[in-house]
Amino acid sequence: MATDIPPRPDYEPTVAPAAEPISKEAPEFTRGDRIKAAFAEQRAHVAARGKHWMSTADLTDAEIIDAALREREQERAQLIAQLERRIVMARSRAAQARQMARYDDGGSNAAHIAHLEGEAAGLGAQLDMLRKQMPDLITDREIDRTRTKKKAQRAGAVAAGTLAAPALLGAAAEQAANGQPMILAALGVAAGYGWYLVSRPFDAGQPAPAPTEQLAAPVADLTKPEPMPGVRDFNAPPPPALTVDELDQALRNIGEVKSNEQIQIWAMPQRDKDGNTTVVFDLPPRTTVAELKKKLSRLAGALGRDVSMVDIQKAGTEVRTSLWMTDRDPFEDVRPSPLLRKPSQIDSWKDGVPVAWNKRGITIHLAITNKSYVIAGMTRSGKGVGASNLVVGAAFDPRINLRIVAGKNNGEWDPYAKTGVASTYFKPSPERLLALLNALLVDKDRREADLGKLGKSKMVAPVIEQVGGMEMLVIDEVATYTRPGKPLREEILEALIELSAVAAGAGIILVLITQYPEADVIPQALSMNCGAKWAMRVENATQSNAILGAGQASAGRDASKFDPPRPGFGWLVDPFAGVTDLARSFDLDEDERGEITMLLGKAAAIREKHGRLAGQWEDPIERHLLNATGLSSAAGGPKRDGIPGRNTLNHTPEQRMQMDALRGCLKAMDALGRDGAQLKEMAEIIGGSMTEVRLGQLLRDGGAGPTVKVEIPGLGRRNGYQRADIAEALEFLEGR
Repeated sequence: MATDIPPRPDYEPTVAPAAEPISKEAPEFTRGDRIKAAFAEQRAHVAARGKHWMSTADLTDAEIIDAALREREQERAQLIAQLERRIVMARSRAAQARQMARYDDGGSNAAHIAHLEGEAAGLGAQLDMLRKQMPDLITDREIDRTRTKKKAQRAGAVAAGTLAAPALLGAAAEQAANGQPMILAALGVAAGYGWYLVSRPFDAGQPAPAPTEQLAAPVADLTKPEPMPGVRDFNAPPPPALTVDELDQALRNIGEVKSNEQIQIWAMPQRDKDGNTTVVFDLPPRTTVAELKKKLSRLAGALGRDVSMVDIQKAGTEVRTSLWMTDRDPFEDVRPSPLLRKPSQIDSWKDGVPVAWNKRGITIHLAITNKSYVIAGMTRSGKGVGASNLVVGAAFDPRINLRIVAGKNNGEWDPYAKTGVASTYFKPSPERLLALLNALLVDKDRREADLGKLGKSKMVAPVIEQVGGMEMLVIDEVATYTRPGKPLREEILEALIELSAVAAGAGIILVLITQYPEADVIPQALSMNCGAKWAMRVENATQSNAILGAGQASAGRDASKFDPPRPGFGWLVDPFAGVTDLARSFDLDEDERGEITMLLGKAAAIREKHGRLAGQWEDPIERHLLNATGLSSAAGGPKRDGIPGRNTLNHTPEQRMQMDALRGCLKAMDALGRDGAQLKEMAEIIGGSMTEVRLGQLLRDGGAGPTVKVEIPGLGRRNGYQRADIAEALEFLEGR
């Protein structure tokens, strides 16, 4: 049944107008003609829009000015970066020149160093001016140049898109042919949508985005957001740790700059990647860098730092100051010795021995030349580790003859004897020490005569080997021999003072180590002749001055004020190497890690190659000791334990191999836990290239006789050797 539907109130029916008759003379418009007409209209819109975009008419003058400002800032940033690189290179060349000058026999090239430092300061001044320079207003010429550049960029983008389109379509067609038609379809959809955007009616007031802007827009990187105006970029460098105003105020607070005086900044404070800051400035003419150094601790406090975190160096003139500071204590962590990383031969005269690092983290090399050393500090202050760095490093120079006199009966210095590195080594014996000092005084006369024949007034690098090498006498715990009331104290002190005064020029140097830095232990007449001094933690300023020299504590170098104290940390003063600085010795452990024995094994291999192991060369000092005492302390004596004994270094190489085999058998019996053993099992324990046949031959040649029947657990009686026979043969060979 039909239902009447009421009409919608908003609906008004329309009637199509009657079609007008088409004249037979009018042209007939097909569907293709209408498409062509529509496409022509769209092309007109695209052309208008493209012309408008290519002419940059869519960019206002404000936007062009912003672009010009960005370009100017980029150019300024590039210039600043270039100046910073040049400053770093200039400072690096100056530091390298200073390092080379330390060990130059002819003296440092002060003019060259000053030129490099002046160049760095001048570049720093340019950088300062550039940073302070206020930007100029953008000119019409810059605006025109920026708009022209924008037009060129857009033209290039269109050209790139035109050239890339055929290749892109070709690649898509190839993928479609290979069974991936969706790629071609997707490309067609994207192209159609892009055409739709740019072919709409063009309104010059609000133009639609140009096609190249739509298709070439970069993908947003959400991991690196664009910085908002006024907000610091995540990748921006950190602010300087020190401003000019803060520096100026700190200098005024300590009274170094008065109210009517100013400082001249040459290199602005810059923080490097390690958090360190360096600034170069000129003090007022009234004062000097040396005077400022005396106030270092007060300046550090004014800057909110510890004294170990601030460093002052003269940068050319007496008033030009290089101030370095850091945010973290540079001595907080320990560092391993560089020798552990590269244990190779050292030229200790030219390059020095690595012993410590300074505030700036630079390795300090002490040259072993015409000067003696004092290393002192309280118990557990790390003086032993500091001394070990020096002596172990010296072992890597085969031209140095090491004479070690221990102050205790423990095994601290035994590794030097066991590896054969120590030409002389013995434990506490005042009589033998006095004999050794007298032998060195006699050898001093011989050396001076040889130097005279060579036309030299003192030891220089080219003649070291011609006069028998350098002599380094190490006396550990020197107070054992020089404290009041000790046997032969006066004679020993007299010989030490004479050696320190006149023998250094002949290549005989002293290394004195003590935990009692007092005037009666190391008298001034002895201390003043020791050019290099290392003061670790002590109890009071008097003890510090006893090491470093009178008045040093009042000048700011006080080893009693280390807070906190650290093992191996102290004042290191070596004017010959240009070092007067806080320093911490490298970590070098023997008891837990066996590092000293390992390094001395490497040093022994170097010395053996040059024929300078104990016993490989004719040693006039040990010959003198043997004649005077009847006992030898070469390489620590017969057992290499610091106990002098009968001369063992006159044995033939065959006899030394026999003694080594006899000692190895005794150790093997100790490992087996019995007093009798077979050749086979002892050879296996000795290891290396030792065989049963070789061991039997060495034992017979060494006087142990033929094999006998010995009781072997689980096997009964077998052919072997008894401990008593082995020990008797060894004693006979050692001369005991």
